[in-house]
Amino acid sequence: MNYTKRLVTAALFCGLCCILTIVIAIPSPMNGYVHLGDSMVLLCGFLLSPFYGALAAGIGSMLADIFTGYSHYAAATFIIKALMALVARFLYAALKKTTKKNAMSLALAGLAAETLMVVGYFFFAALLMGKGLAAATSIPGNIAQGLFGVFSSVALVSIIRKNKLLAREFEL
Repeated sequence: MNYTKRLVTAALFCGLCCILTIVIAIPSPMNGYVHLGDSMVLLCGFLLSPFYGALAAGIGSMLADIFTGYSHYAAATFIIKALMALVARFLYAALKKTTKKNAMSLALAGLAAETLMVVGYFFFAALLMGKGLAAATSIPGNIAQGLFGVFSSVALVSIIRKNKLLAREFEL
């Protein structure tokens, strides 16, 4: 993929991360909301290069926080979501070499990335925002969001694979 195509694709994924975080957002009784944005964060990791994938996931998710009134989480979201895309990318690449079950590789890489999200937001709220152990109340909602992100991203990769043009573009 040439430079312009990579840049445009990353910008598209950045916008999708933001939009899918905002548009389908289910408020959580434990502070925050559950959304579809994590499926795009994982796709950024699975489909884009590490650099572009991390930036698209981090910036798109951070913008969603800013636009929805959670700007106090924006910096943490940028770091956590960028790291999620990187973990998903590198773990998927490693697992893909060792197993023939590609969906299993995607799911395991996604679960590792989502675990990073749960732990990252817990530590951010507990340590930096001063919530202490009260930050643990966000863990169940983040786990639900993470599991939904994993399942939906694996399904989306399966759909992309069936589309020969897209599969060739993303080297799936």
